Amino acid sequence: MTSPTRATAARRVAYGGARALVVERTETEPPAPGHVRVDVAYTGICGTDLHIFHGDMDGRVPPGAVIGHEMSGRVAEVGAGVAGWRPGDPVTVLPLRWCGDCPACRAGHTHVCHRLVFLGIDASGALQNSWTVPADTLVPLPRDLRLDHAALVEPTAVAVHDVRRAQLRQGEHALVVGGGPIGVLIALVARRAGASVVLAEPAAYRRSVAEDLGFTALDPVADDFAGTLGQWTGGAGAAVAFEVSGAAAGVATAVDALATRGRLVQVAIHPVAREVDLHRFFWRELTLLGARLYEREDFTAAVDLLTEGVIPAERLISRIEPLERVTEAFTALESGAGVMKVLVDCRTGEGQEAR
Repeated sequence: MTSPTRATAARRVAYGGARALVVERTETEPPAPGHVRVDVAYTGICGTDLHIFHGDMDGRVPPGAVIGHEMSGRVAEVGAGVAGWRPGDPVTVLPLRWCGDCPACRAGHTHVCHRLVFLGIDASGALQNSWTVPADTLVPLPRDLRLDHAALVEPTAVAVHDVRRAQLRQGEHALVVGGGPIGVLIALVARRAGASVVLAEPAAYRRSVAEDLGFTALDPVADDFAGTLGQWTGGAGAAVAFEVSGAAAGVATAVDALATRGRLVQVAIHPVAREVDLHRFFWRELTLLGARLYEREDFTAAVDLLTEGVIPAERLISRIEPLERVTEAFTALESGAGVMKVLVDCRTGEGQEAR
């Protein structure tokens, strides 16, 4: 089914260099064959987006680029040759394009393709009213899932993938080091998997969010931290530690907490090399697992978790700003003052409900 092709006015956020985001007016274009145009509802901001905002990724993201990859919306228009989608269908986007021919792709690991293109970083992203994407990137959403909540599908898929990489088993002790949005989402997914979960986070606000969700949240620099972990694990240590802090101290905390033959899942992106206690890896026969992105099955599992209410989206979304206030949205997340997830409302109409 191909829908009408008429140009309409739209707005987008263009990256203008370090700490510069420019709201521009543009016009929609009909989607090319095999593509779908999506009316974006909400776009979430993540740590990678903040790195771009700070100018740390200028070698990869040029001025004029549209960023953003955590999103929800509705199909607006379908291109020739696209089947199975109709205008109005609620969707999110799995923002990965792989080559299909490199060693990783041939081994079935397309999400870590050697030539991976990440939509919202390497190609146009979701901080705009209207976003045209390849049809095979679409992931369907239930019609009863609120679109503001559905903007959390992508970060939840990260957490699902991280827990799958850990091969976490029911009854195991799992320590999450870092209580930001991804850390809290990992804790929620790990708890759903049947693990006993403790979160380590130095910031009092983030600890309070985790505690409100029913987790034990500890300050890793407190004098009694090691003793409390010992009591929790019966002196054995954690079977799994998820390092989500991105800090050298977080790496040390995660490694030190592991039991014999424990698994360290490295989730955070570290911009510089870190020292790691390899003697402890040798002595306790530890395993290090990298966890970079996600696969389609992680996205579909994330949709289910949000639909079932396992992920309490309304308690994680701290702030929603309209597109015109995108800079305020970024600075709010940057400040870390009383916020977890910040969304940008990309819709064109006024007075619309979140659905």
